[in-house]
Amino acid sequence: MNKQNNTDFFINDLITRHSKLESSRDSIAAAAEMLIESAEKDGKFLICGNGGSSADADHIVGELMKGFVLPRSLNQAQKEALTRVGGEQGTEMAEHLQQGIPAISLSSHTALNTAFLNDVEPSLVFAQQVMGYGKPGDIFWGISTSGNSTNVAAAAIAAKACGLKTLAMTGRDGGRLNEICDICIKVDEKETFKIQELHLPVYHSLCLIIEDFFFA
Repeated sequence: MNKQNNTDFFINDLITRHSKLESSRDSIAAAAEMLIESAEKDGKFLICGNGGSSADADHIVGELMKGFVLPRSLNQAQKEALTRVGGEQGTEMAEHLQQGIPAISLSSHTALNTAFLNDVEPSLVFAQQVMGYGKPGDIFWGISTSGNSTNVAAAAIAAKACGLKTLAMTGRDGGRLNEICDICIKVDEKETFKIQELHLPVYHSLCLIIEDFFFA
């Protein structure tokens, strides 16, 4: 199968298991294309959310930065470089390290976040990190069940101002993020926990699609 057919395969499988996501099919496919295009050009993903969505941001990074379901052995040049620098230790390292898709959870930097919350402006804690990390070609990925999380929306605005593409995952209404972001995956639920229950299989499928493209 070619890469587009593989994307269709993963999305069809997702919707077979979670039929409520049929209404999100096009936005999921568009998100997959945008994420792959960024990663192909050495872009990184800046991901954030609050509460359970913060945990989802961490979860996504965990699936992208190491092997998810496929092996991601280092290439020969990487292995040789490790051996050249580290000798026997470098050779051993080369057998265990894996290739990753660069992704950062903006929720996880406790010292920076609490300093900014205390010293500057709490609602801009994620936007500050976007200003520091973000470069054109990167993607901001904001998760908010309501779509109206003030700090996530502010980060999306900062991302667009910095030339990043923007992706949101929300509930049925989309909220403010639907107005700001280039792509908004709106899952067809209104209650927070039900939205979160659908967000997980969506981002798992996106991670599967990305991994398949680069490592299959």
